[in-house]
Amino acid sequence: MGVYEELVARGLIAQVTNEEEIKKMVNEGKAVFYIGFDPTADSLHVGHFMALCLMKRLQMAGNKPIALIGGGTGMIGDPSGRSDMRQMMTVETIQHNCDCFKKQMSRFIDFSEGKALMVNNAEWLTNLNYIEFLREVGPHFSVNWMLRAECYKQRMEKGLSFLEFNYMIMQSYDFYMLFQKYGCNMQFGGDDQWSNMLGGTELIRRKLGKDAHAMTITLLLNSEGKKMGKTQSGAVWLDPEKTSPFEFYQYWRNVGDADVLKCLRMLTFLPLEQIDEMDKWEGSQLNEAKEILAYELTALVHGEEEASKAREASRALFSSGSAANMPSYEVKDEDFTEGTVDILTLVHKSGLCGSRSDARRNVEQGGVSVDGEQVKDTRRTYTKEELQGEGIIIKRGKKNFMRIIAQ
Repeated sequence: MGVYEELVARGLIAQVTNEEEIKKMVNEGKAVFYIGFDPTADSLHVGHFMALCLMKRLQMAGNKPIALIGGGTGMIGDPSGRSDMRQMMTVETIQHNCDCFKKQMSRFIDFSEGKALMVNNAEWLTNLNYIEFLREVGPHFSVNWMLRAECYKQRMEKGLSFLEFNYMIMQSYDFYMLFQKYGCNMQFGGDDQWSNMLGGTELIRRKLGKDAHAMTITLLLNSEGKKMGKTQSGAVWLDPEKTSPFEFYQYWRNVGDADVLKCLRMLTFLPLEQIDEMDKWEGSQLNEAKEILAYELTALVHGEEEASKAREASRALFSSGSAANMPSYEVKDEDFTEGTVDILTLVHKSGLCGSRSDARRNVEQGGVSVDGEQVKDTRRTYTKEELQGEGIIIKRGKKNFMRIIAQ
């Protein structure tokens, strides 16, 4: 099985512009491909996992990845999948985020000796002369065609700024410049980027002739992948300072029964034959499959040592209700009122619930326990002395735990 066929078998490919040509290039290791990353935070999250794993698979087969950081387009904002206008970032913030991205991407991609590139589209976009750009690129885009694109349709009712309307042209220009400067002959992106990607392919064809090699592929379920990065208490980051290895492990350990095999195929590097065998598993065996998924992905991001620690902590947690490596929240002095802190504050501030009202609802409905005992009194308070030493363990629902400590 070639690498392209494996991508299809793992459920990663949704649409292509020229399947036979793409299959040949990918399988022969001749693809120089890019995937774009929007530098809106200083850490990647699990919604980026599919793209990172895809880049790793293709590089292992001899293809060359380009991680394109949207330092230029990030100053405008991508309207795709959004109902409001994104906040603009400073150049300094974007550069800091780019530096953080490269460090995290290096766990997946080998950037040594030119085997992969990280490129910032600010390199060409920030120096564009507006009149020259309009003359060079503008004639190749139909406004009627652009307005039919799904990414713009979603914003038309609330209002689409002219700033954002330029995004498709700028992303298309990215592919054109990568083709010219780095020999990039293929682009990957999520299904919500399809119109933008086709624009890039068409721009290369119009500017350089129909024989120019420029291919597009979209990733199946990438919009779902973006949702993967969000949980009730916030995003699941790859940065261990934002999401601990234990929390990261638990996130994957708690995926739904219907999703575990899909995640194993798409995101891990286990042989397909081994995963196909798991298709026959049911009942308690699915928990084993979830452990395998959680371990493999935690090892990929944080290393095998941290993955092993997280696995043992998780097993101890479910067997005894306590674990040394579980995530913890240190109560701040300002959390206390007259020497005590109430249960709602602890549940909310620790991230177990997204709001104080959500915390109240969980407590009142019997969904919160402290050290194994259910707490239904929203007025229950704890002194600083009670939270010192080993602290207390708060559990929300069946699978969300947090150790609460005070100095």
